[in-house]
Amino acid sequence: MRPSFVSMLLTLVVCTVVGVCNGQDQLRMKFYHKSCPSVETIVRDITWSKVAASSILPAKLLRLHFHDCFVRGCDASILLDRVGTDQTEKDARPNLSLSGYDEINDIKSKLEQACPGVVSCADILALAARDAVSFPSRTPLWDVLTGRRDGNVSLASEVNGNIPSPFSDFSTLKQLFVKKGLNVNDLVALSGAHTIGFAHCGTFSRRLYNFTGKGDADPSLNATYIESLKAQCPNPANAQTTVEMDPQSSGSFDSSYFNILVQNKGLFQSDAALLTDKASSKTVQQLRKPRAFLDEFGKSMKKMAAIGVLTGKAGEIRKQCGVVN
Repeated sequence: MRPSFVSMLLTLVVCTVVGVCNGQDQLRMKFYHKSCPSVETIVRDITWSKVAASSILPAKLLRLHFHDCFVRGCDASILLDRVGTDQTEKDARPNLSLSGYDEINDIKSKLEQACPGVVSCADILALAARDAVSFPSRTPLWDVLTGRRDGNVSLASEVNGNIPSPFSDFSTLKQLFVKKGLNVNDLVALSGAHTIGFAHCGTFSRRLYNFTGKGDADPSLNATYIESLKAQCPNPANAQTTVEMDPQSSGSFDSSYFNILVQNKGLFQSDAALLTDKASSKTVQQLRKPRAFLDEFGKSMKKMAAIGVLTGKAGEIRKQCGVVN
C-alpha cells in the first residue's frame, strides 16, 4: 500500500473509534483569498452592525456555533429547517431556545450577492461567532480557519446526548468533551462563554427550591446569590423569565465568570461542577486572569470549530442556510 493510503486508512480507523475527527489541519487561513476575498470583511461589518443594535447577539451566535459543532461536527446542520414532519436539530428540546438564525441568513444573503455559491454557512457561523464577541474592541480575539462545507443531514434525534446539559456533573461533562476531541482545559475555557448572555429560570430553579426533592436549596450555591435569584425567579419559575448568567459583567466578554465561580455564584450545576475536580478547579483559578482567559478561550474555540468538519468535496455549499440545495 502507498504511504498516503496507509495514512488515510489509519485516519478513518481513528475517526471511527473515537467518533470525531478534529479537522483543524484541513482548514486554513484565507481559504477564500481568490474565490471571495471580501468574505471576512462582509461577515465582520454585518455582524458588528447587528451587535451594535443588539447587545445580546454575541451570546446567541456563540451558543449557535457551539450547538452546531457538538452534533455532527461544525457543518451548519443546526441551521437546517424541518422538511415536512422530519424534525431537524433546531426542533430538539435543548435547541428550542437558540436564536441568531436570521442574522446568519442575512449574512449569507449578502455573500451570495457578492460571491454566489462560494462561502459555506458553516464558515459564516464560525466567523460571525468570533466577530460578535470581538465587538466593541474591534480586535479579533482568535483566528478563524476556513474551508468548511455544509452538511445535508440534520436529525433532532442526534441532539440529546451530544449537547451538554446545565444539570450535568463533572464526569458527564468531561466524557462528552473527550468524545469531541476536547480536554478538561477546553471544557473550562469554553464554559467561560457564560460570562455573557442570559438563562431561563427553569434551567437552574431546582437549585433554588428543590435541589434534593425536599424543598431545599443547593448548599454549594452562595446563599446571598440564592436570595437574589429567588427574587428574579419566584417559584414556580416562569419559563419565559431570564436572568444574567454573569451578574457582575454580563455585557462584557471577560474573565469575570471565573471570579464569580470561585464565589460559588456559578448559575448552573454544570458551572459549579468545574470546582469539583482538582485539575478543572486549578484551571478555573488560572483563567481568572483576563489575558489568560482570552488566550485559552481562543485556542479552545479553534479546536471546537474544527470538530468533524466537512472539507474538499464532502458536503456542499448551500445557497440558503436553512435548506439543502
